[in-house]
Amino acid sequence: MFTQRSTEIDFGNLLARLQLLVKRFEFTTLVVWIALLMSGWLVVDYVRMLWLRARMPPGPFPLPVVGNTHLLPDKKPWIYFETLSKTYNSPLITFWVGRRPTIWLNDAWTASALLDKRAAIYSSRPRMVVFAELGAGQSNLVNMYYGDRWRLHRKLTHLGVGLQQVRKYRGFQNDESKIVAWKILEQPEKYAEHFERYATSVVSIIGFGRRVASEDDPIVTEVIKVMQRAAELNVPGKRFPMLMETLPFLARFPTAIAPWKHGLGRKRGINFFYALAEEANETEGHEDSYIKAIFREGPKYDLSIDEIASLSGNLFGAGSDTSSSTLITFVLACCAFPETLLHAWEELDKAVGPSHSPNWDDLEQLPYVKAFVKEVLRWRSVAIIGGQPHAPINDDTYNGYHIPKGTWVQGNVWAIHHHEREFPDPDRFKPERFLGDDSWTRPFPNEKGYMTFGWGRRACSGQGLAEQGTLITVARLLWAFRIEKALDKTGQEIPVDIFAYTDGLNMRPQPFKARFTPRSEEIRATIEREGRQALQDLAEYEGETNYRMSTFYQNPTRSKK
Repeated sequence: MFTQRSTEIDFGNLLARLQLLVKRFEFTTLVVWIALLMSGWLVVDYVRMLWLRARMPPGPFPLPVVGNTHLLPDKKPWIYFETLSKTYNSPLITFWVGRRPTIWLNDAWTASALLDKRAAIYSSRPRMVVFAELGAGQSNLVNMYYGDRWRLHRKLTHLGVGLQQVRKYRGFQNDESKIVAWKILEQPEKYAEHFERYATSVVSIIGFGRRVASEDDPIVTEVIKVMQRAAELNVPGKRFPMLMETLPFLARFPTAIAPWKHGLGRKRGINFFYALAEEANETEGHEDSYIKAIFREGPKYDLSIDEIASLSGNLFGAGSDTSSSTLITFVLACCAFPETLLHAWEELDKAVGPSHSPNWDDLEQLPYVKAFVKEVLRWRSVAIIGGQPHAPINDDTYNGYHIPKGTWVQGNVWAIHHHEREFPDPDRFKPERFLGDDSWTRPFPNEKGYMTFGWGRRACSGQGLAEQGTLITVARLLWAFRIEKALDKTGQEIPVDIFAYTDGLNMRPQPFKARFTPRSEEIRATIEREGRQALQDLAEYEGETNYRMSTFYQNPTRSKK
């Protein structure tokens, strides 16, 4: 009896163990099959990468999945790509960000040949996970793939900052520039904040019919900060959130459980820039403002709220951070290369004199000052990698190299503007480069002699406005001040570092101190007189917004201050 029962128990245990083994075998088999499929996919995908690499421009050997991402430097990758170009002795290099190849263009002639002369092919955008898909997506001109909707947005943008429009803004742009000189006279230590207020105020008048009166206005500090953050999301990186460009599947996780997304992709209700635009549209007066034109055109083109928000926000993005950064670079150049100021002062004293600051009519008599501005734009260009990447709309071939459809194609403005062939001793600030001096001037593929504002149909829409404003402001500040290195407590000059710049797409100098001394008492009096008059002339644009970006998104509707 005992033996029979034991045998039955043993048989039951054996059956249970067999069932467990079958389940384990099925699970193991499933895992093996999954592993084999993944391995097969990795092999096929890596073969694809190597096959493309053999046909594309030279570059570092990529690893499976991660490509060359592990080689990216933590700071200023544009210098690394310039070095790679020299290492491979090729103006084009291929660098793999994950499974995606990026072609970097490191000289002016190559960039012009592809992005200017073949603009019909290279005017689209590639897939951009971080900046586009987790941001404004296809509602923003900056991100849009080339096509009819892009052409519409470009047309609408030109209503505000197109070359045919910017000459109309010379009056208030000149007045705001006079106020910059006046404010620097009173508070020279806050020169960077004065530049930011000036640049933000100009685009605010254009867009909303309302100036920004104080450098402490939150619309200045908050918008500049957001634009600088957005610029950082365009620079290749091996850390989050930019690592999502290497591993795009990570962007699919819900933002609430994905800290690596850094809050990107979160829907926040009505956009802040749409609220600003709607507020301006509902305000009486200034019927010729850009935003009122957009609202008039909106129904005709079925513009969405997100599209209006993007058109509004792009004004700040294109005109505030970039213009102020350029003016800060101008001050740095004056401090680092004081010998360049002597010729400027001589020219200004002869053509203008102390009784009034330079005006638009004077500029034709100021060739050295105009060359000075061009050298500022060349020496330390703000959009240091030429803005967002271009992408060909179909496969292309250049100098025997294959460039697949949709490939990231990025112009390295740093390398272009520091190429010894076109710009000998490139880190030296030398306006003579743009005066036809045989010892400095070299052939260049465009008439301007620099590529600061991008290429082809994707060139910066606000280029004319930026160049116009920078020219009159630099001319006025050169006329007004001796701009020199700051002094320490012992009276010794504090050195400046011409390489101390931020790491974002729109780079600007790290904070530094400078001295601004009026060049004469008569000039001082002129600065004050013109500043007061300019403030009166701009009175029609006085006003204040009800919105603050810092509090706006605390409420899913519209948060007023």
